[in-house]
Amino acid sequence: MLGLKLPTDPRWVNLTEITLEDILTDHAYCEQKAATSCISLIQTYPEKIEMVEALAPIVTEEWGHFRLVLAELKKRGLTLGRQRKDEYVNLLKQFELKGGSREDHLVEKLLVFALIEARSCERFRLLSLHLSDDKLKDFYHGFMVSEAGHYRLFIDLANRYGDQSKVKARWQEYLDFESGIMQSLALRGDRMH
Repeated sequence: MLGLKLPTDPRWVNLTEITLEDILTDHAYCEQKAATSCISLIQTYPEKIEMVEALAPIVTEEWGHFRLVLAELKKRGLTLGRQRKDEYVNLLKQFELKGGSREDHLVEKLLVFALIEARSCERFRLLSLHLSDDKLKDFYHGFMVSEAGHYRLFIDLANRYGDQSKVKARWQEYLDFESGIMQSLALRGDRMH
């Protein structure tokens, strides 16, 4: 369903269990950034009424996810650490096409967001299946379902505001590029991406 060309190395789950505080911290900040990214799209494209209406509840949901991860940290006697640079997201953003129309920029952003959600969904699935802690498995299953919906929404919005054949071709370029990113980045258990 997600179309990702390179699955996450299964050893990643084992690494996350070693650094649970770090992965939960990174996850919390990912949720926070997802909320602010949606807010930014709304602020930049207020005339896209259907998109604004679709993203407004996502902002609330993502912020709610941030709060859920904070609560999980607290429940486990862990604390929120410092936010770290997200190499994965920064590399994806470098692939965004510059120039073009306002709609072209919007489609690029929507495709980047779709890819981030797709990779998050894939990783949450791994956590929901392979963590040794059953409560955390359930915790991450809910996130997996949510991210799948967000991925689909961003793809649908890209198709709404861009030429569908161009969006499809560009999506494949993003998938190829993302595969290269995944091969180049070190496997780290303290990062969601």
